[in-house]
Amino acid sequence: MRLVGHASAIALATLMSVGAAEAKGCIKGAIIGGLAGHYLAERGVVGAVAGCLGGRYLANRRARREIDYGARVQPRGTGYGQPQAYPGRDYSY
Repeated sequence: MRLVGHASAIALATLMSVGAAEAKGCIKGAIIGGLAGHYLAERGVVGAVAGCLGGRYLANRRARREIDYGARVQPRGTGYGQPQAYPGRDYSY
């Protein structure tokens, strides 16, 4: 009884500490890969794992394309202090 109590307490603490996972692309890829692996090679689990990895790769690649990289670039003069004008130059002889 003591062993069951300890095991359930550890399992409960472990499950409470786990946060939500982002599985964009993994579920769809696992379903498609599992079906393909089952019908083509009778290896549904291997197909599901490969489909999950492939789906995650494609979702991450799509997310990288959607980032607006230009938003992070600041225009000149917004750094530290006031922008300094170039000193007047007279190149005449």
